[in-house]
Amino acid sequence: MAKRLPAEWHHQSAVMLTWPHNRSDWQPVLDQVEPVFVAITKAISQYQKVMINCFSKTQQLHIKSLLSAANIDSTSIIFTLCPSNDTWVRDYGPITIYNNSQPYLLDFTFNAWGNKFESEKDNQITRLQHQSGAFGDTVIETVDLVLEGGSIEVDGQGTLLTTEACLLAPNRNPHLNRSELEQILSEKLGVQRILWLKNGYLAGDDTDSHIDTLARFCDAHTICHVSCNDIHDEHYEALKAMEEELKSFKTVQGKPYRLIPLPWPKAKYSEGVHRLPASYANFLIINGAVLLPTYNDPADEAAVTCLKQCFPNRKIITIPCESIIQQYGSLHCLTMQLPDGVL
Repeated sequence: MAKRLPAEWHHQSAVMLTWPHNRSDWQPVLDQVEPVFVAITKAISQYQKVMINCFSKTQQLHIKSLLSAANIDSTSIIFTLCPSNDTWVRDYGPITIYNNSQPYLLDFTFNAWGNKFESEKDNQITRLQHQSGAFGDTVIETVDLVLEGGSIEVDGQGTLLTTEACLLAPNRNPHLNRSELEQILSEKLGVQRILWLKNGYLAGDDTDSHIDTLARFCDAHTICHVSCNDIHDEHYEALKAMEEELKSFKTVQGKPYRLIPLPWPKAKYSEGVHRLPASYANFLIINGAVLLPTYNDPADEAAVTCLKQCFPNRKIITIPCESIIQQYGSLHCLTMQLPDGVL
């Protein structure tokens, strides 16, 4: 059977969101983050469907009123009803492969980035959504492996990019060594080669260096990556070393990747103490557009220019995410795409 994990730029059926609620860590700042979720929904709904998971029927009615007030077309919205711990559907949502050209959902285990937080509800959402018929007739397989969507990047041609710090972390799959993990990823995802980054991190990142905060495929020959030009910043050495690694990687055709460095925003802090993981790499590719997180930072404009260079045929839509990073994630982390054919 020919398995293939499509790149994010592959045509999509929908994008998934889990709406923040008052029983989660978002409770004190719901008034700040709900407008961001509305903005994300509005942007995506202009191109494709949005599947929104609600904690309760009461919350669903509340969300409907917010979307209606924003003049969002209700026919582009699909609601599901599953209790959740948190909003980071990128990491507990289904990973969709094509198996002989048919979409096929993989439901990996989610343990909140190494049992750092409660995750029991989030780990059940994909299965419950499937049971409710949210994914139509698409087949689902439960995989006994801890894997988060934000920890892997693919080019759609059999290459997977990831970090050793995350995938080899002892709080994920301690019973597996690197070779065994590569074999499982190859078998389940259909990837032929894995590019491992040894360097690169963001302070304030709970995920143990998810690749979607550091380096992203823009096409099969281009990688954009975070880049720190401040020699006094704690990230300078690690990100410089990461860039050197990226320079050493080759495409499927054996050529160096075209590398595009992303600008470095000024340090952002929670309560003036804890550094927050503001990253322009945490963008979302959708049909015809790219949603770019911005941080009310002087570098925002340069980030837009970079993304236009990476995606010349897509509209760049900015989403203000300074309130989102207060919970140590950003735009891509909040979303999960469902490729063509799932719905």
